[in-house]
Amino acid sequence: MPILAYLGRQPDPITPARFAPRNVSHHRTIFISDTHLGTRGCKAELLADFLAHNSCDTLYLVGDIVDGWRLKRKWFWPSSHTQVLREILRMADCGTRVIYVPGNHDEAFREFCGRTIDRVEILHEAIHETADGKQLLVLHGDRFDTVIACAKWLAHLGDWAYTWAIRLNEALSAARRLLDLPYWSLSAWLKHKVKNAVDYICRFEEAVAQEARERRLDGVVCGHIHHATIRHLDGIVYMNDGDWVESCTALVENGRGAMEILHWTSFAAGRKLPAVAGRGREIPASVAA
Repeated sequence: MPILAYLGRQPDPITPARFAPRNVSHHRTIFISDTHLGTRGCKAELLADFLAHNSCDTLYLVGDIVDGWRLKRKWFWPSSHTQVLREILRMADCGTRVIYVPGNHDEAFREFCGRTIDRVEILHEAIHETADGKQLLVLHGDRFDTVIACAKWLAHLGDWAYTWAIRLNEALSAARRLLDLPYWSLSAWLKHKVKNAVDYICRFEEAVAQEARERRLDGVVCGHIHHATIRHLDGIVYMNDGDWVESCTALVENGRGAMEILHWTSFAAGRKLPAVAGRGREIPASVAA
């Protein structure tokens, strides 16, 4: 499906970047989710920088890549968000297998599951085999969210509240930058401190791990709750790759099958990011993802 045509408007024009970043790290697999392109909270510059400095054999986009909920209410699509799409397509052009598992915020793309569009495979879910032979279920995870499953209107209300929390977080981040302090997420801190939020995260993790257990798999990789972690739950390895709104994290697998969460704010600290990071080709309105 033409992603930018679906969004309904063309992005701001971008001049193609003309440099190749140094120190590119190669991974066997990269998992990212919850980038929420089309929202002000998306850390698109950091995400494009991450994609420009990390290569892989397989890239999993584990849902909520484009925030269709927010874009239906109000259009927001700066050039940095197009640059993220450019980096993903550059990786596909260079031989990376790109698998897109839509989430609830980009659920419109679920209609196209089972198709490959511009070298991007769109699937409801996937089974990933690690280098050391482990079988991992890869899915966004929203169907294990009782709020999404039973009361979608409440999920939209929560999304509205979360939007305002992110705006407050952005104001605080701007103040910290003026004081030359490192990035810190107020919204993530609140989520970890509020007991109900902690209980919700634990219930979600247990439900997703149980799904993998019932399928006789070794583990699961998901997104949805914006909480990056690797945990062992009664014989199941539960892994969440986090998000690019609060934590700026990715889950990566090395050539031996070991999994690790990368916090890109730490890697990018001390480096001034370009206004538009990365390399690649122009993305016209007809390009699909």
